[in-house]
Amino acid sequence: MSLSLLLAQRFRKSQRNSGFMGFMARSSSLGIILGVAVLILALSVVNGFQQQLVERLLALVPHVEYVAADKPITQWPQKQQRLEQQGNVVAAAPFIAVNAMAQYRGQLEAAQVRGVVPELETKVSIVDEFILGKKLSQMAGDEVVMGAELAKALGLENGDNLTLLMTDLSNHSDALSAPVRLNVQVAGLIQSHGPLDKVQIFLPLATLQQAFALEHDQVTGLRVTLEDVFSAPSEAMRIGRTLDDYVYVNSWVRTQGGLYQDIQMVRTIVYLSVFLIIAVASFNIISSLFMEVKEKQSAIAILRTMGASDLVIMQAFMLQGVVSAVTATLIGALVGVLLALNITDIFVLWSDFIGENKLAGVYFIDFLPAQIHWQDITLVAAITLVITVLASIYPAWQAAKVDPAKVLGN
Repeated sequence: MSLSLLLAQRFRKSQRNSGFMGFMARSSSLGIILGVAVLILALSVVNGFQQQLVERLLALVPHVEYVAADKPITQWPQKQQRLEQQGNVVAAAPFIAVNAMAQYRGQLEAAQVRGVVPELETKVSIVDEFILGKKLSQMAGDEVVMGAELAKALGLENGDNLTLLMTDLSNHSDALSAPVRLNVQVAGLIQSHGPLDKVQIFLPLATLQQAFALEHDQVTGLRVTLEDVFSAPSEAMRIGRTLDDYVYVNSWVRTQGGLYQDIQMVRTIVYLSVFLIIAVASFNIISSLFMEVKEKQSAIAILRTMGASDLVIMQAFMLQGVVSAVTATLIGALVGVLLALNITDIFVLWSDFIGENKLAGVYFIDFLPAQIHWQDITLVAAITLVITVLASIYPAWQAAKVDPAKVLGN
């Protein structure tokens, strides 16, 4: 092995001094560096989006909801406590949800009105972190907190009054019944860069109970937050069996699952596309090694006549490919990690340079997140090295098959 390593070092040194051979070797290494760096960066960005999905979007929208099917849920305090006693449940909160039209100075916009108990709602949602103005716990009976985009569409600001035209929950069998009108004042605006900004209006639960003539212990639904958000589809039914009401069961997978599936699909596409880049770079290593075998046939033949075995010759050329791959992989991983650590700042600088934020209004965040998973880096490095070692076997085997008699005889 020491002889093979010495030969590999000599061959690499002569390869660097050779014009075209050196160019082929450097281009193959550059391809691996770029492939590894881009893959680590892309995976870190995908991980960042998934982290933001869990910590930001799914911390705002319900993990699981139990919505009354035909009549309101009664005795909600006891049922809310019963839900919180179940495993995997962090907290539960009641709500009254109704579709409405928000009216202001002749402007009409569709909205989702939600009556909540502020001290319980803040346990299942981080919406307070994104409110400009009064928080949920500071709302008075005739005040509301609404999405900033919805307020902008209506031309509203904090302190303005608006009218809510809501479907009558007490008479939902009659589609032509007159809507319930409720005059309220805007006390806060939600600016989360998510779906709440466009349609949501929060107001005290008691206000809606009074508007729809409901008892103080009657609500239209219960919301649950889970420790493991990805267990929502399986846990929703198990937890819901503790309720004796006829309810519809909804989870975030139904409302926001498409976005999560898109993130996973992008991850798969990133793996496939960038590993193809690495594979192409590995084939460049094959090409450069084949050319070197052809160029160094005389040296190989002399080594064979001096007693070098097939294994020594084969190891010498394989070590060239492995050393190139290890060096390129380490450099690529370092570049990828550095880019991932600074991609958020780089995106901000790029947005300032072009004068536009490409993510604003498109996703639930307006910045480019990144989260480094060291297992991803380990996997990328391992697969890159395996591909490169496999790519080095055949040209090394061809070098070991050189016939000294034919080469030196010519």
